[in-house]
Amino acid sequence: MPRSRRPSAQTTAVLLALAASPTTWRYGYELCQQLVLKAGSMYPILTRLADRGLLETAWETDAPPGRPPRHLYRLTDPGRALAAELTTDRGTARARPHPRLKDP
Repeated sequence: MPRSRRPSAQTTAVLLALAASPTTWRYGYELCQQLVLKAGSMYPILTRLADRGLLETAWETDAPPGRPPRHLYRLTDPGRALAAELTTDRGTARARPHPRLKDP
């Protein structure tokens, strides 16, 4: 079924941040810092993207002693396709980069 709504600006920022290095596993706190989003916004976005098959998730396997493993995220093929579509749409509309998006 085709998408009926465009992703929010925050969701788009998350997708584009993950698309900058699509095969690299990222963790939520790192994305929160990069995008200047609070955890209360970030984790529901990540959960929705994963539920829709746009993100692959895994638990960190090599956590240092004394620290719990972190949940990791990276784009799936459909997630990369959506990020590419959003990048094209932004270029066509000549949109400026999202003001909250920092360079990694």
